[in-house]
Amino acid sequence: MILRPVGVIENEIKEPFLVSGRDGISIRGEITAAEREIRRGRDAISRIVINGDLAGILDGIDGYSHLVVLYWAHAVPAEGRLLLKVHPMGRKDFPLVGIFCTCSPARPNPVLMTVVRLCGRDGNILTVSGLDAVDQSPVIDIKPYVAGFYPREDVRTPEWMERIQREHAEVER
Repeated sequence: MILRPVGVIENEIKEPFLVSGRDGISIRGEITAAEREIRRGRDAISRIVINGDLAGILDGIDGYSHLVVLYWAHAVPAEGRLLLKVHPMGRKDFPLVGIFCTCSPARPNPVLMTVVRLCGRDGNILTVSGLDAVDQSPVIDIKPYVAGFYPREDVRTPEWMERIQREHAEVER
């Protein structure tokens, strides 16, 4: 399998808020500071610079309000890619689960996905908000976000994931 980046992300996020290594994952620094960074990242502006020879790949994208961005978590060290189980968000109060049960960047192939708001396009450059990628992350693919393509009924998530979502919603208020 050969993946080639179609572009690169430019923003102010210089290091991931989750740190991964042989012992699992942990939040970089103090938890409330990390939560502030996560919140700030939801509104932060990023630029996705598509390779110049591929600029035509974006034609028509302006018709969408949101995009799905797939990118490579290039800042995850090799030992972080060997993790099989982690405590979500590095929190010991959550159960030890398989890495595929989490949104952690520490995974065998660190392909990450974020839904972003499209703010504008200028040639081969997309301006978006809500992209939680680290600066200079390679972009693998971009897809339009079409709400009707995703299930809405009978969607189930574990209690610990619902708790993470509740806690982040409370912090945002």
